[in-house]
Order: sequence, then C-alpha cells, then structure tokens
Amino acid sequence: MANAVMDPRTETGSPLVKSRPGARVLIYSHDTFGLGHLRRSRALANAIVEAQPGTSVIIISGSPVIGNFEFETGVDYIRIPGVTKLHDGDYRSLNLNVSLDEAVGLRQALILQAAKAFQPDVFIVDKEPTGFRGEVVPALDYLKAAGCRLVLGIRDVMDEPALLVPEWERKGAKTALIRYYDEIWVYGLKDVYQPLKALDLPRDIESRITYTGYLRRDVPPTPSLTKYPKITKQPFILVTTGGGGDGDDLIDWVISAYEADAELDQPALILFGPFIDRDKRRSFVERPARQPKLDVMSFDNKIEWLMKKADAVVAMGGYNTFCEALSFDKRTLIVPRTRPRLEQYIRAVEAERLGLVRMLSDYKEPRTPERMAAALRALSSQPRPSKVVIPGLLDGLDRVRERLTVLTESRPQFAAAYHQAAE
Repeated sequence: MANAVMDPRTETGSPLVKSRPGARVLIYSHDTFGLGHLRRSRALANAIVEAQPGTSVIIISGSPVIGNFEFETGVDYIRIPGVTKLHDGDYRSLNLNVSLDEAVGLRQALILQAAKAFQPDVFIVDKEPTGFRGEVVPALDYLKAAGCRLVLGIRDVMDEPALLVPEWERKGAKTALIRYYDEIWVYGLKDVYQPLKALDLPRDIESRITYTGYLRRDVPPTPSLTKYPKITKQPFILVTTGGGGDGDDLIDWVISAYEADAELDQPALILFGPFIDRDKRRSFVERPARQPKLDVMSFDNKIEWLMKKADAVVAMGGYNTFCEALSFDKRTLIVPRTRPRLEQYIRAVEAERLGLVRMLSDYKEPRTPERMAAALRALSSQPRPSKVVIPGLLDGLDRVRERLTVLTESRPQFAAAYHQAAE
C-alpha cells in the first residue's frame, strides 16, 4: 500500500506532484449483516478497474466471508473487525472479545488510517452517510480537507418513509449528506422509486443525485468449483435467500409446498447461504432429503453461474438478487421479507407493477403451502423481464464509470493537499 507523502514540497519550493499512474478509489462497504453490501461493492470495484486499466480500488469491509470472493486485478480489500446483528436488533462484536464501542473505535481508526495511507481520489461510501455508528466520519473529514471527491452510493429502496426519516434524523445522516458528499449515486431508476424523496433535501443537494440504473451482472470469467447436484442437469428452480441469515421463512414455505403437493413437477434447488442458523439448516437438510424434487446446497461464491443455469428463480428480493434476475432474464418469484424493514416488499411491489417479476407475500395474506405451490407452478408461464422495455434499466455500471471518469479527471494534483489535511 502506498505511503502518505509527508514532505509537501520539493527542494525548489514547488508543490510536489503525485507521481502515480492511475486513479485510486476507496470503497467503504456497510456490511454488518448479510452479503448485499459486499457483493454490490465488489461489482462496482470490478467494473471500475475493467473500464480504467491502471486504477486501484480498495474495499473496506467487515464481512467474514470477503476472502471467499474473487476480485479483478487492481482490486484488493481491507478486512476490519466484524460486527453482527442480534435478533433484538442490537449489535455486538462478531469475533473479538471486546465491547461494541471498542470494536467500533477500532474499525474507525483502521478506516481513517487506510484513507491516509492510500490517498484515494474518490471515496465511495455504501448506504450509510456516516457509516456504522458514525465510524466513517473522521475519514470523511480528512478526505474532504484533502480534496478527495466523496460519493454516497445507495440502493434503489432504503425503507418506508415513516421509518427512514426518523432513522436518518437520529443518525445525523441527512446533515452528513449535505455537509460531505459531492455526489449521490442511486443504483436504480427514478421512475421506479425515489429512496430519498421523503427527506425533503435542499434543491442543490437534489442536483447532486444521479440515478444510474440497476447494476448489471455477468457470470465470473472462471466457472465455479462447487459441484452442482444432479438436479441442475434439467430445468430447475433456484431458491436463494442471499446470505441466508434471515431466509428461514422462505425456505420453509418452499419445502412445505413440495411436501403438500406431490404434483409439483419442476425440481427446485435450495441455496442456503453462509449465514443460515446451523440448527435450522440441519432441519432443512432432513426435510428435502425425503422429497425427490428437492435438493440443497450450502453456498456458492459464484452464484451467477447457478442463476444462469436455472430455469426460474425464487428469492427474497434483495438488491443483488434482483439485479441478477434482470441481468440473466429469469422468470422470478419474489417472496419479500417484511421485518424489520419493508425494503424488499417495496421493491417487489414496484417491480411487479412494471411486469418484471411476480410477488408472493405473507404481509397481508396467510402463508400456506397451497399458495406457494400455485405460485411455483405459474412460474413456467410467466413472461421474462426482457418482455418489458424500460430505458436504462441495467445501465448502472456504465453510468458509474462515466461519473467516476468525470470525478477522477478533476482529482487533486498535489500531495500537499493530503499533508495539509493531516495537520
């Protein structure tokens, strides 16, 4: 990693110009739970270095599984101590035997040190303007003073306005958005959903928002080393819950449908995800074993290959899975989580309105095996997403690369800026 330049001037007294070949991008991945933020940050990082050879990207992440993923040349990561979300909504340190406050303090110090050592031209913060419990604020102060361009990247849907507004008020997120960020990238389309509309932002802040479109996904350049079950050699339904930490209801509902309806013809492969509770996983393995049309897998770090092979997809409707279903043009049934947030439900409602997916929810109707069986059976006749023409729908990575080019062309040219920021 590059060392911070400590002497801001040459012997002649002229400003010392940075001598480095390509731009540098630092990404902070807000990943206290699940895989969503990490996988989105990885997609962005890989796309950036593919489009701009010579660029270096570092992802800062607390995800315990970040090492399981492949990154393009030019991308690396810094693993900071993880935190995990408890069932009551609180948090604790994931592995270290320290208090949450101490864990956050350590994370904060490492983020700031990474910013000082790497000297990025652009800093992309995922989802939370101040980071987890404000941990990214010292880095924002330092980088803003140094002339680094600051970007907040958010998914298409955050939460229902009634919860988002007070949450952002409590965290000081709106104030941070106004104070720090040069641009806000919404990884979706304005005509689909406006995640920050309820915040009543000043007009000049609204002008900083770019709706990029959704982030298109491709299969990785090398196939997965995971051995797929025999069930994948025929048309099958892929059932995925993302990270798996909160997908119990979906898995149980699908298994119940096959247990209740012996006439369900199309087989299904259930992908648990790395964060599923071990006891529940054991139960879910035993039940499909008695169903000839079901099989299971634990985790695949190249799920894109499975997604491409599948005939249809059943998912909770997190951001990344939604992007993959659109990218691979899969008939998709969204079964959204409705607790503790309505993010997935809102996305599913809007996507169904546009004809991109169909939704099955237990938000207002009972969760019965018969309802799921009927929905699974209907998948084979469901139109594919490509039947709906929506301009710019999957242009997200292209728009990000365009904006990044603009930002890096105006990057600070003198190491003195970073020296002055450190004083």
